[in-house]
Amino acid sequence: MATDKPRYTVSVDTDMFKQIEDFRFERRFQTRSEATAELIRLGLEALKKEQEEQKKAQKNESSQKDS
Repeated sequence: MATDKPRYTVSVDTDMFKQIEDFRFERRFQTRSEATAELIRLGLEALKKEQEEQKKAQKNESSQKDS
């Protein structure tokens, strides 16, 4: 199955590999690649949410200092 998606290789330790495989089978992903992409997506979403919360906290701190 050919794809136009960019590809790269990731090396992980045995424990992380097991966690990825467990996630894959629990969520019934067809391939390890699909599971890994989903984990990356979830991590990026969590990071974005964390950054937004930090900006909101900084904005609140700034407005409290101005009061």
